[in-house]
Amino acid sequence: DVQLQASGGGLVQAGGSLKLSCVVSGFTFDDGAMCWFRQAPGREREGVSCVAPSDGPTFYAPSVKGRFTISTDSAKSTVSLQMNSLKSEDTAVYFCAAVRTSLFDTNAWWSSPVDTWGQGTQVTVSS
Repeated sequence: DVQLQASGGGLVQAGGSLKLSCVVSGFTFDDGAMCWFRQAPGREREGVSCVAPSDGPTFYAPSVKGRFTISTDSAKSTVSLQMNSLKSEDTAVYFCAAVRTSLFDTNAWWSSPVDTWGQGTQVTVSS
């Protein structure tokens, strides 16, 4: 079974930084893409960032590009999301997700069918 365990959320002031981590088991980074999504209260879940299979290209939502960085560590089976210059509108529950290679659409990465979701981790940015 594929399992994703996310951590690293918390409360931070606007302009601050947080690093989210997601430990992956039962799924390698050659099997598919790894992504982060988020859901704010009253809003739909949205794609934040993905890294293509086998450490391929990275993708970012326009709202986070230049501030967030996704990365993988194969030795630790971990995908991370470094979040800098945080804004109040980044407040949300963040989810890591695994997307099989055959289903990952580089032209619409944010809507690729997710194979497995991790549990969410809350990020709260105070203004």
